[in-house]
Amino acid sequence: MLKLIDHLEFIRQNTSLLAPPLVPEVTLHLAHEAVPIWQKTEEELGEIGLPPPFWAFAWAGGQALARYVLDHPELVAGKRVLDLATGSGLVAIAAKKAGAKEVLAADIDLFACAATRLNARANDITLEIMDDDLLRNKPQSFDVILVGDLFYEKDLAARVHAWLDQAREQGALVLIGDPGRSYLRKSTLVHVVDYNVPVTRELEDSEIKRTAVWRLRNVV
Repeated sequence: MLKLIDHLEFIRQNTSLLAPPLVPEVTLHLAHEAVPIWQKTEEELGEIGLPPPFWAFAWAGGQALARYVLDHPELVAGKRVLDLATGSGLVAIAAKKAGAKEVLAADIDLFACAATRLNARANDITLEIMDDDLLRNKPQSFDVILVGDLFYEKDLAARVHAWLDQAREQGALVLIGDPGRSYLRKSTLVHVVDYNVPVTRELEDSEIKRTAVWRLRNVV
């Protein structure tokens, strides 16, 4: 496994500082194309069949959620916030810019943690960054939990939904950004707003993804 400093250097060499189309207030280290950086990641780690480098792109769900948080800072201002499966750190950075007291950016991918560290630095903010699998344990006490584009795989989605249900029962506000992934459980969600998010056709099935922000329904 590469050391953290190698992850940081790999990201610097294979990305450019760019602003996501829907969130121009934030600058991220992003890849221009998916396949080359995907292949380079496999070469660096000596593994084949790795999942896409989620950290290298501003996915539609994350862009929509970040936009919503920046436009409604009262949701996170002065609060302890978790960005679950942070990827590039986009949503975590948006929450901090919107006035969150503390933001934990969590992701099990060490490249994502390294990218988030670089991106936080590029935006002159401080985040707590963790590579633990938070889904293995009961949720900690967060005021707000943000989840961008995490419901693309059946088993993972089931784990995330169950974990978020526990967090909601503890009083957390749960907000989800999702561009219509197959395993989002809408029956327990309240629709908040839609965005038309520019994305790359190389990763998605269109150049614009209609993307929703959802809120997990309060406990009755």
